[in-house]
Amino acid sequence: MQSQQPGNLFVVAAPSGAGKSSLVKALRSFDARVYPSVSHTTRAPRGQEKHGREYFFASEAEFDAMVSADAFIEWANVHGKRYGTSKKGIQERLANGDDVLLEIDYQGALQVRATFAQAVLIFILPPSWEELRARLENRGEDAPEVIDLRMKNAAQEMAQVHQFDFVIINELFETALFDLKTIIHAQRLQYQSQRRLRADVFTSLNLMP
Repeated sequence: MQSQQPGNLFVVAAPSGAGKSSLVKALRSFDARVYPSVSHTTRAPRGQEKHGREYFFASEAEFDAMVSADAFIEWANVHGKRYGTSKKGIQERLANGDDVLLEIDYQGALQVRATFAQAVLIFILPPSWEELRARLENRGEDAPEVIDLRMKNAAQEMAQVHQFDFVIINELFETALFDLKTIIHAQRLQYQSQRRLRADVFTSLNLMP
């Protein structure tokens, strides 16, 4: 479905603490052609997060209403809170030829693939269990029992890595960022993407069917 949309859809998933958010933020600072998809969530804002920037923060009732209206392309329960991606928002971006990047959990990533067959799924792995726990502890945001829950959930999440197209091991941040940029650039150079984005060139060379 939606395979003829001119934009590319990238989906990045990872267990909590693997560095997904930092990599996506760094990528966007280098590549203005990648647009984020702002998810809805029932969890409370953290730190300096603002409504409409990092997330659309919704009440349980508001989230329920959107689910009933089939407004999400995907939604999932993660660590006791719900997250969802607006179907309309993604479709409009892709139709405009934008490259959209979703930063979601593996459940959502697989739901997106079921609707957008051309979606490129990328999974971020930590280099070890020890490093993953250290990163969670160093964030200083979660109580020990919450960290234990995140580590338990990480095992379930990482078991799904075989369902993704690309895997990045975030051991050295600069290397992982290079890998992520390479995947984005390579996707733009694929035949179908180039034909959609540079139809003028293909037409002038008599290469359009």
